[in-house]
Amino acid sequence: MSILEIKRRGAVADLTMNSPERLNALSDEMLEALQTALDGFANDPETRVITLRGAGKAFCAGHDLRQMQAMRQSDDNGAAAFSDLFDRCTSVMARIQSLPQPVIAQVHGIATAAGCQLVATCDLAVAAQDTRFGVNGVNIGLFCSTPMVALSRNIPPKKAFEMLTTGDFIDARTACDYGLINKVAAPEDLEQETAQLADRIAGKLGVAVRIGKRAFYEQLQMSTADAYRYTGAVMVENLAQPETDEGMQAFIEKRRPDWPQ
Repeated sequence: MSILEIKRRGAVADLTMNSPERLNALSDEMLEALQTALDGFANDPETRVITLRGAGKAFCAGHDLRQMQAMRQSDDNGAAAFSDLFDRCTSVMARIQSLPQPVIAQVHGIATAAGCQLVATCDLAVAAQDTRFGVNGVNIGLFCSTPMVALSRNIPPKKAFEMLTTGDFIDARTACDYGLINKVAAPEDLEQETAQLADRIAGKLGVAVRIGKRAFYEQLQMSTADAYRYTGAVMVENLAQPETDEGMQAFIEKRRPDWPQ
């Protein structure tokens, strides 16, 4: 049994974290599998969208606390091992946003701590209406500092800080209102709703989405003036694509674009 299953539906790749007995925790093994799989998509023009889900009753419960406790059995009380762990986790999160393909989280059950970070890091997210989200480390004396980075870039700061300091869960509707997720679905419709969103995006011009995703994250780090200068150049790059010429001409002629599949 693979800890990360990959299935393909045309231009969509569906990734399933397959460690249900550990609530799909981001163990050493899971982080390695995710990193390897995501790296493999970086230069894959056939894949236009990636979805990420968890097997069993939860999306992801965060880091594997048993593994973390075992890391303490060293002369430095685990400091070097913990630093390496968070570096590897950060690498996975960074890879998600540096991929040319949009990544959609399909969330159910719970998404806690680094699992909530994973949802916040994905480009889009659809959740079942009975899902709960939390950054609950404070409840065991460990402030969720690394999950805070993605969370505070998704939702209003005061809401993020409340979640981080109380350790309380929020429900899917609240998560949607905050901006952590895009859509709430009935549990029985979750897979279908996620697939429909993935298929809609996969049906767009791939080169335009790839250019756009890169620009989206780049401009977020810039001042408004720098962002406009940068995205103006990106628009020029996009317009230089022959498929964009065809798309604009098709619109003028009121027909569907003749794009390569």
